Parts: sequence; structure tokens; C-alpha cells
Amino acid sequence: MFEVAIGLDAQIVGDRQVINQVKQAYQMAVAAGAAGPFLHRLLHAVFAAHKRVQTETCFRTGAASASYSTLKLIEELTTHLSRPSVLVVGVGVIGVDVCRHLAASSKAFSDVALCNRTQAKAAVLAAQCDLRLVEFDHLAAALQEADVVVSTISCPQAFFTGDLVAASIGMRGKLYVDLSVPRSVAPNAGQAPGVTLYNIDAIQSKTSAALQQRLAAVPQVRTIIAESLAGLGVWSQVLRVLPAIHYLKTNLERLRQQEVQRHRKHLGSAETALLDVITRSLMQKVLKQHVLHLKATCQRESGELLLAN
Repeated sequence: MFEVAIGLDAQIVGDRQVINQVKQAYQMAVAAGAAGPFLHRLLHAVFAAHKRVQTETCFRTGAASASYSTLKLIEELTTHLSRPSVLVVGVGVIGVDVCRHLAASSKAFSDVALCNRTQAKAAVLAAQCDLRLVEFDHLAAALQEADVVVSTISCPQAFFTGDLVAASIGMRGKLYVDLSVPRSVAPNAGQAPGVTLYNIDAIQSKTSAALQQRLAAVPQVRTIIAESLAGLGVWSQVLRVLPAIHYLKTNLERLRQQEVQRHRKHLGSAETALLDVITRSLMQKVLKQHVLHLKATCQRESGELLLAN
């Protein structure tokens, strides 16, 4: 669970989406009443370890996937725009990931549109990510309205020709990000005034550097996981004596109440209240010493013998 949630086992090492999926699953389990004491403790230990990984290591440095790197690039190059308009063309694997990243960053990108030659396929993704759907016949007009165009379409030759890109340029300029292989945006399109063009090679160079940093941090991540597991192990040992602690507390409370009731008839209301406070305090002190002894014994892995006695 630690390795999966933190992203050691993810297809993209350190994938940030996995921990969110784990949190959602945990919330569903809690809502359904299916999370017991161990699951609660385990998941909170996982979340604490994840926070340590974020703050103490470089495991989450940079963008290690092309789709997430694209998101960070768009963020960087549109800081001067109050509400940048983004158009994603194509719903292949990487196109789907880009749309999901943009949807998750709705505060930064609230105007995102999706266009695909097969509209039915795009409609499903648009509904899932709450994106605006553009019909393929209206692509030319959508290109003119967009500040950023992300192309993930698959075609044997450049779909976005130099002329098509030049015709889409507005007063504020245009950013084209070509994630297709082979390229779907003609190289000469980047020479048009007001056009900035990034292709998949530039994106992958960024992801490669980030991935190397993450891989270098893996030993630190494993150390944090080992420490978290050790803490969870101690708690698990203590968990075995909780029934004994509950039994001890219940019986002490029963004896205390019996004694208070036995002497109540000889005491006034104020004296009875004082007796209740004194005996309760005494019981708590006695119980505390036994609980600490039981927990310490379990941590020394000799709890079975003590419980048997």
C-alpha cells in the first residue's frame, strides 16, 4: 500500500494521481462503514509518509510524464493571461491524460475545449472532465479563439500546416504544443509571427530530467516507508492488548461503582460526589500503570506470555 500510494509502483514513477485515487477509495470505504481500526491507522500512516516524501525528498520534483509536463509548460507560458483558453485536439492516450490534468487544474484553466474527428469519443471524455466540446467542422473558428492549442492527433503528415496556424493567430499570439508522433504541426508553423511551438521532443527532455531526479530519490523514499512500517508494527503489537485493557478497565469500573454504592447510604450527597471523584481518579492512576506496562511488554514482543498469564 505504501509503495502503490506514494508512486513507486506507478507507470510514471512518483505519479501524483495515485495518492488521490487512494484517498478517494479510503473516503468511499469510510462512507460505507467498511473501514476498521487497522485500515484507518494504515491509511493515515500512508498519508503521513506521503507528506514526508513531498517535503523531505525530490521524489515529486518536476513533471515526469509528457501530459503533466505539458500542463506545467502551459501554466508557465500563460501566466500573463487572466483566463487562458485551451483547445485540445485529439483523444488518444496522451490526449486523455492532458484533458484530465487540465480538468484537475480547473482554477488555473477554466476554459478548456476538446475537439476530435470522431465526436462520440470526444463527447464521453468531455462529459467526464467537464470540458467544452467543439465539433470538428468548427475547428478553424475554435483555433482562432484559443490561446493554447494542444495537438495529440495521429496522422501520417502534419495536419496543422503553416497556413492553418497562421490563419489562427489573433492579437495575443498563440501557443501550439505538438505531442503527436509523427508531428502533427508543421515545423515552419513556429516561424509565424506570434506563434510559439513546442513539440514532443522538447517535452520529453523535461520529463527525462525530472524522472532522473525522482529515481535518485527512491532510496530516501524507501527509508521513509521502512520507518513508517516500523511505527505501524509497534501500533499493531499494542493493538493485541486492547481487549485486555478494555477488560481490565471494565472490571475496575464495576468494582469502583460497587464500592461507591455500598457506602452511599452512609454519606451525604456532597460526600458521595467527593467519593466518586476520588475513586475514579485512583482507578485511572492504577489503570494507567497497567496499560503502560502492557504496551511496553508488547513492544518487546513478549506480550503473548503476559496475556497468557
